[in-house]
Amino acid sequence: MQVKVGDIVEGKVTGITGFGAFIDLGEGQTGMVHISEVSYNFINNINEVLKVNDKVKAKVTAISDEGKISLSIKKAEERKPVKRTPPPVDNSFVWTQSKQEGTFEEMLSKFKQTSDEKISTLKRKNNDSRRGKRQR
Repeated sequence: MQVKVGDIVEGKVTGITGFGAFIDLGEGQTGMVHISEVSYNFINNINEVLKVNDKVKAKVTAISDEGKISLSIKKAEERKPVKRTPPPVDNSFVWTQSKQEGTFEEMLSKFKQTSDEKISTLKRKNNDSRRGKRQR
């Protein structure tokens, strides 16, 4: 049987290496599945997923000029859509916009004054903590 790119083939695992597995397709043909093409999930050790003599279905992804057949197990199986639930919404914080009266210049002046007070308070706290840690 002549295989071509896109075919789904069935074969038996004949060998396992650190980078993939070799699949006997019958009629003297052998293909190789790279470890990244075994599963959609990350695989650290291919021996945890495949064993020698396992029967697998794989999709032919490429055939080189030398006749080497590249296979993909994950592309041969129908991928089931994963239903994802959105994270829970935290409604404990509610943004409120303060309604301020006055002209733009008055509001800007008030903001600047508040900002200067906050900065001076932070500077004062920073200086106080430095003074307390000095040793004589």
